[in-house]
Amino acid sequence: MNYSNIFVNDGITYADYRQLIDQELKSGKTTGTDHSADMLHYTKMNVQRMNRVDKTVHLTEDFVDALARVRGTYQILVITEGWCGDAAQIVPLLPKIVSAYPDNFELRFVLRDQHHELIDAHLTNGGRAIPAVLVIDETGALVFKWGPRPQILQNLLKSWKQETADMKIIAELLHGWYAKDKTLSTQQELQEAFSKLD
Repeated sequence: MNYSNIFVNDGITYADYRQLIDQELKSGKTTGTDHSADMLHYTKMNVQRMNRVDKTVHLTEDFVDALARVRGTYQILVITEGWCGDAAQIVPLLPKIVSAYPDNFELRFVLRDQHHELIDAHLTNGGRAIPAVLVIDETGALVFKWGPRPQILQNLLKSWKQETADMKIIAELLHGWYAKDKTLSTQQELQEAFSKLD
């Protein structure tokens, strides 16, 4: 798969991704193919979540130190959708990496439902879980994939789903966890992955 080609030709900036979500909402739609009332509600909530993370979250010192040791240049390609709750809690963190080290990292976003071949190459437990953060080196090779959420939350989610099938309860637990964690688990896992880069 030509990741760099997808990055250059299909990828959009974070600002454009946010603008796309806003435009879709103004038209009574969201990204993807399901424009139901529930999906519109999730998307509206996610705009608020992304605004909060944009304003309140900063990279940890340890993460900044790990990024400072990276010498190569990398593309960060994120597979996402505006209605995805995990994405709303995670993707606003990624532009902060590029802002801290613009000479080493470029960031672009693509929509999952427009890139089935790409997401199907990066399934999580057989599903098209997002966000999927793909880091690509100068040769266009995939260096690592991270996502759709921190492992600790992935484990909690599995146990919550065994306790209840009510997705509203699960969503409340999930977003409550994210609010308490303040992206620290996400940053720690990404720090570990980025520290392995040249």
